[in-house]
Amino acid sequence: MSTKLPAGLSLTLALLLAAQTGLAQQPELARTPPMGWNSWNHFRLEIDDAIIRAEANAMATSGLKAAGYEYVVIDGGWEGFHDTNGVFHSNAEKFPDMKALCDYIHGLGLKAGIHTSPGPTTCAGHEASYGHEKQDAETFARWGIDFVKYDWCSGDEVYKPEEMQAAYKKMSDDLKATGRPILYSLCQYGVQDVWKWGGPAGGQMWRTTGDISDNYNSMILHGLAQNGLEKHAGPGHWNDPDMLEIGNGKMNEDEYRSQMTLWCISAAPLFAGNDLTAMDRSTLELLTNPEVLAVDQDAAGVQGHCAWPEGPVQIWTKPLADGSTAVGLFNLDAHSMSITASFKAVGLPESVQARDLWLRKNLGAFNGSLTLSVPRHGAVLLKVKPSAAAAGGSSH
Repeated sequence: MSTKLPAGLSLTLALLLAAQTGLAQQPELARTPPMGWNSWNHFRLEIDDAIIRAEANAMATSGLKAAGYEYVVIDGGWEGFHDTNGVFHSNAEKFPDMKALCDYIHGLGLKAGIHTSPGPTTCAGHEASYGHEKQDAETFARWGIDFVKYDWCSGDEVYKPEEMQAAYKKMSDDLKATGRPILYSLCQYGVQDVWKWGGPAGGQMWRTTGDISDNYNSMILHGLAQNGLEKHAGPGHWNDPDMLEIGNGKMNEDEYRSQMTLWCISAAPLFAGNDLTAMDRSTLELLTNPEVLAVDQDAAGVQGHCAWPEGPVQIWTKPLADGSTAVGLFNLDAHSMSITASFKAVGLPESVQARDLWLRKNLGAFNGSLTLSVPRHGAVLLKVKPSAAAAGGSSH
């Protein structure tokens, strides 16, 4: 005797089963937070084959690839139409041969990504994947796509709110059925607490916020909103506060350093969003500092959290695989200030050795606390480890 379960209950049971067998269906795709570049923040819809090739080449030759950036994501603006057989075609004038473009990206030792929506149209009104999910997944696999950003956009036009999870699970299943390892990025702006179901629905990363803008208030609010979500992140499943704005020109170097610091201590995916062909030295150094990136890419896969909020000051901590701790000091004020971290208050040992990761400089031993000057809208990122013996003063 069998009993047919209601569709909603069937989905709930399926998600629970997936959760019991592991949040990430393919954790090998994202053992650490994914890194790459996305066309949207800088180029918006003004992309074509030549631009994507140039950006991919810049990633491969500038030092970004060597630093760990690997996905070249073609966001909105590539779309053409579905033909009478339901096959998705790219815009022939802008992207005449998507497989050839993916082959070029692969030839550089990089991976190719693409953007579409579960709704009938993308956020810009171009054709999307509704009703063609299986065929689109097969088309992407045939082209050689390695990453799909699935953006809700017009989803509300065809799905009820309670159907959102099933819509995302469907594309996940269709991508898996192709047999090609394709990293799946859920982009639905954090609604319905996606961090609670994004993994069981098949995602390796999911947006927890709306779209970021290249200004300090937007950036810092996106980053700080990750606090409290840390229990939902780990190898194969990551909270995504949106892409990096570093190098796009509307924040200063200290503010961009704050973004990189906050994203790395939050174990966030790192997707550059600037024009890689026109980077200055400062932008490249912010994106590629190896000691800072090591905090984001730490093997333990722990997302940091705010251990001390007080007025315009936040102190974040993130335990690392080697037993040390990353500590971020954030000055949200419009003036520089000295920030004191009390070790007991933020959960650190009484005596520590500290290293400034941005300066790549050992600061020495501290007992009880340390005090550092932090510029307006700026951040300091430290790596601290227990000290065998108390040495030095309480502040430097």
